[in-house]
Amino acid sequence: MERERVIGIDLGTTNCCVSIVEAGVATVIPNKGGYKTTPSIVAITESGRRLVGQMAKRQAITNSRHTVYASKRLIGRKWDSAEVRHSMETCPYEIVTGPHDDVRIKLREKEYSLPEISSMILQELKLVAEGYLGEAPEKAVVTVPAYFSDAQRRATKDAGRIAGLDIVRIINEPTAASLAYGFGKDIDATVAIYDLGGGTFDISILDISEGVFDVLSTAGDTFLGGEDFDARIIEHLTYAFAREHKVDLRKDEMALQRLRDAAEKAKIDLSSRQETEISLPFIYTKEDGEALHLQTTMTRDEFEELAVDLIHRTIKICRATLQEAELEVDDIDDVILVGGMTRMPRVQQEVAEFFGKPASKNVHPDEAVAIGAAIQGAALFDEDEDILLLDVTPHSLGIMVHGGGFEPLIEANSTIPTSHSHIFTSVRDNQTSVKIVVMQGESENASENELLGEFVLSGLRRAPAGELEIEVEFEISSDGIVSVSATDLETKVEQSITVAASSSLTESEIQQMIDENEDYLMDLKQGTELENARARIRGLVRTMEGLMRDAEDFIDDAIIVEARGKASEAVEHARVALLGTDLGAMLSTADALELAVEAFSEVLEVS
Repeated sequence: MERERVIGIDLGTTNCCVSIVEAGVATVIPNKGGYKTTPSIVAITESGRRLVGQMAKRQAITNSRHTVYASKRLIGRKWDSAEVRHSMETCPYEIVTGPHDDVRIKLREKEYSLPEISSMILQELKLVAEGYLGEAPEKAVVTVPAYFSDAQRRATKDAGRIAGLDIVRIINEPTAASLAYGFGKDIDATVAIYDLGGGTFDISILDISEGVFDVLSTAGDTFLGGEDFDARIIEHLTYAFAREHKVDLRKDEMALQRLRDAAEKAKIDLSSRQETEISLPFIYTKEDGEALHLQTTMTRDEFEELAVDLIHRTIKICRATLQEAELEVDDIDDVILVGGMTRMPRVQQEVAEFFGKPASKNVHPDEAVAIGAAIQGAALFDEDEDILLLDVTPHSLGIMVHGGGFEPLIEANSTIPTSHSHIFTSVRDNQTSVKIVVMQGESENASENELLGEFVLSGLRRAPAGELEIEVEFEISSDGIVSVSATDLETKVEQSITVAASSSLTESEIQQMIDENEDYLMDLKQGTELENARARIRGLVRTMEGLMRDAEDFIDDAIIVEARGKASEAVEHARVALLGTDLGAMLSTADALELAVEAFSEVLEVS
């Protein structure tokens, strides 16, 4: 029986990547442009056309208001979060509040949810895979930052559904990288995966031995990555420009987008060079018509000075993660660097100094996560694959208790899947119902943790305070997604939920987005078929015109003259058809023109 084909997707903040395992070998699938990574950028043009990836990136300067980048930083977050406020101040696109206190992005006249934006990127990767496989993949393993919350993981799953993908497993990015590092190798080691990408940072400590990948601890920051390094360069450039010209470039959308592109390029250049030139001619035009230019040079030392505190933040998290795993630096056998920002020499230097050893070069920083996801996907449906992945939950999970405290039921860094229960008692006389408030976080104060959801256990018998016993059970799936149940131990009355944050999309909203996506794909397919038909007609017209030129020497041959006249009519008919949008008519025209070309060719051969 043919095995399921599962693609692995690294849904990155800046770039994304898709991979597949075939005959035991993981392959990164290049996109139409031949690149192995695709920019995680979505745009809507003035005509309403959707652009994803490189095409969206190319037009970002002239369409910055309706071009979305780094959307992963916002997915699953609530409207009033500090991260959303920061993005509103720095991103050129319009961020608005949604109906569930969630985050939406307004492009043209429509508001899009964050899962919807991510689904467009996933859909593009699905099309890339389809072009390689010859059929549309249905299943995928998708990676997320290890420190993603339950709400962020659910939102990612919703994005997969909207894109028409069954996400069979969500795994943490550093864990996926460890699979790429250790798969098929005889490794017995304790390793640290340092993952600094475009928008997030993760550190995971694993034991790898005999095909078992056991995560000991993980931590991170879901708002720390390459975007922040770019922002330091932008801030430096805009401050210097304002000091010289008394102009704030951040208030000009097009100028700000040009600065973003220049900052990213400078950052990349300074990974391999000691200095780079930043040249942005005509960056601003004053009211009197005077054009201002931004021309400067940045050295690697200057850049490192601007951003070294960001690197130190990652090292602080590394130190805490080692302590959580009850390990010393000397216990780490190997350090693996993942994510584009790890190409920065100062990052490599700081990591090597902290761990006391240079990092391994055994994995590709941009491709390892997608490859690991594909390996996990293949292992899920291959009984012969000897891989055991033991991941952990990054956050403590529990409930709010009387007085506003937080009672953790599952501690952070517990191996998943897992479940745990605890018995609580009633706090009031004759209490007939109890509200279970499910939270995620590390603070003893419930208000400082993230609310995942809540439900009510009702129908309790009347009894004095403290007499009723209620068992609350938490379960965390292999995807890191939470479900909770509560039971009255005497009456066995039970209520349970798969926790869904109040900011989540409703089922009807998801279904509507799925329908809209299917309509888009149908239009896209018809548009592709229409363009293919047009290209075919244009090719046949060129061929026919060449034959007609060849026939000019036979002006005395009545048969050729007649054939040439029919050919000319066929060409004119084809030119008219090219102006239309009827696919059926276009295909009929192409077939008729092909027959006309064959007939004319035969007449010329006889003559």
